[in-house]
Amino acid sequence: MPTSNNNAANVSVGKPVVTGAVFNAVAGTSLPTSTSATLAAAFKALGYVSDDGVTNSNTPSSTEIKAWGGDTVAVPMTEKTDTFQLKLIECTNLDVLSAVFGSGNVSGTLAAGVTVNVNSVDVPASSWVIDMILRDNTAKRIVIPSGKISEIGDVVYKDDEVIGYDITINCLPDSDGNTHYEYLKAAAASGTT
Repeated sequence: MPTSNNNAANVSVGKPVVTGAVFNAVAGTSLPTSTSATLAAAFKALGYVSDDGVTNSNTPSSTEIKAWGGDTVAVPMTEKTDTFQLKLIECTNLDVLSAVFGSGNVSGTLAAGVTVNVNSVDVPASSWVIDMILRDNTAKRIVIPSGKISEIGDVVYKDDEVIGYDITINCLPDSDGNTHYEYLKAAAASGTT
């Protein structure tokens, strides 16, 4: 009988980093390649995300090829979609509005007045970073080099629900063919330097 390799210490939940969990910058901004790398100044913090958190759908689709007689002889992948879905709930954060509607469609300040032009102008893909903390303070960072908002859910205005922008980010492949990167690093043991 094989030895069990089950380890509950490897089970975790994802919690946002308290200093900010979701960041957005124009495409081409220098990207971090570790959990501890400082983000380029172009990355803007998008504030609180709803308690549904972030959902990654990374789903390949395949087609079965059958031989005469009905045997399946090949299962080639026909497509692979990589998306992240989250709801940004800081509805008066200008960086949120710019990420959702495009920076060219947002002008002004809250003090003087903000104008958001809602139109069919294509919002370009941008870079995204999602930071979280796992069990035992293990850091996890997701980096999306080129992510385009492909869906915006209904915006609900009612007295018992926060206003938010429920977005789906479609991850586009970079020059290496990767749609996103994930970096993990355990917290340093206490007493070490």
